[in-house]
Amino acid sequence: MSGRPREPHQDGVRTHDGRPGPHDGHGTAGERHGRTATDTHPANGPDATPLVLEHHVLKSLLGAWALAACGPAEAEAVEEHLGACGPCADEALRLREAVGLLRRPETLDLDPGLRARVLGTCLKRRPPRIPVPEWAAAYDAETARLDALLQDFGDSEWHAPVRLRWYEADTASTRRTTVAGVIAHLMTVDGLVAVALGLDDPLGDVAPARPTPWDRTEAYWRAAHSPPTRSVRTPWREQSHDLVRTVSFTSGTGRLPVSYGDWELPLRDAMLDRAFECWVHAEDIAEAVDYPYEPPTGRHLHGIVELAARMLPAVLEHRRLHGLASPVERHLVPAGAPGRSLRLEIEGSGGGEWLIPLDSPAATGSEEHEVAHVALDGAEFCRLAAGHVPPMEAAAGQEGDREAIRDVLLAAASMSRL
Repeated sequence: MSGRPREPHQDGVRTHDGRPGPHDGHGTAGERHGRTATDTHPANGPDATPLVLEHHVLKSLLGAWALAACGPAEAEAVEEHLGACGPCADEALRLREAVGLLRRPETLDLDPGLRARVLGTCLKRRPPRIPVPEWAAAYDAETARLDALLQDFGDSEWHAPVRLRWYEADTASTRRTTVAGVIAHLMTVDGLVAVALGLDDPLGDVAPARPTPWDRTEAYWRAAHSPPTRSVRTPWREQSHDLVRTVSFTSGTGRLPVSYGDWELPLRDAMLDRAFECWVHAEDIAEAVDYPYEPPTGRHLHGIVELAARMLPAVLEHRRLHGLASPVERHLVPAGAPGRSLRLEIEGSGGGEWLIPLDSPAATGSEEHEVAHVALDGAEFCRLAAGHVPPMEAAAGQEGDREAIRDVLLAAASMSRL
């Protein structure tokens, strides 16, 4: 820093009798800043001579001292001075507080993109012989992040209460469990993918005939002789590794159907769905133990949002058949033809725009037939689809047909489940 005194150069050292050395007609740098002739030796050891600096020099060093940018000898001189000079001590305190405001508080939670960047760099240097499919990468990343969160949990954290939230028949629903209970829930529903791939079902003989996520979770909880404990982490972790390994070694499995009881998804979408639920429940767990947890990387978040946007037309049709959405008799269009559309604009990380056909899942979205526009943050839209945000409070911006907007927001929330 410009206000920091420099050590004198060799040609500025005084002779033993006090006369100026060569090329030093104006005195040494030390003397110009108020040092005595004995201060030219560097403070390298316990016998070093302490710096003796004038008040105005010490005052000019306060900024560097507050930033921890002073050398050891200068810092010692400043700190000794602060014990005797009240005005400088007050100024130093103000500077230290200002420095504290400039530094962002650090969190122990790693940037969710760090793992992806490290893996990406490694894979560029040495491509894998058996790569993880792109559509399984989000599941791989989110299970790894959750496992890292669980790694250092003690017994008290595993039994911390967690409130699961979702929407059912347009009504907010909740269920209380524990951190261990959430991991058991994830394991049992991930088991649907395991069964589709021919792997062992984690429920074994207690698997229900109707393989819905709700029925499978209830079957596991009922069959347990005691509430789940930290021991559930090992089978959940091993199963997640088996799933990633199997889809990587088995080519052409992306279209394999995965049954959820009342509906089914192709494997590539089911893996995105499982990544989504893993992240959402990881946030539930982090909230229960008061720990920060970031959304997925933008690339993975975009895939999750895109899956939800593709599912919305079918969800709207299902709700319409059950009297939960506005009728469209006057708006019927042939399959493949453009129809009334809502523009879904997702902002921030993972963002994009989707035209959602409102009147039939067989119709196509159309800018010419756009009747409404909704804008949301990417993570907020996912929390809406998880049933964690009241539908009518979710949109950051909305304009156009209010009925269409309401139908789409409620349809997004209705995709949530236990």
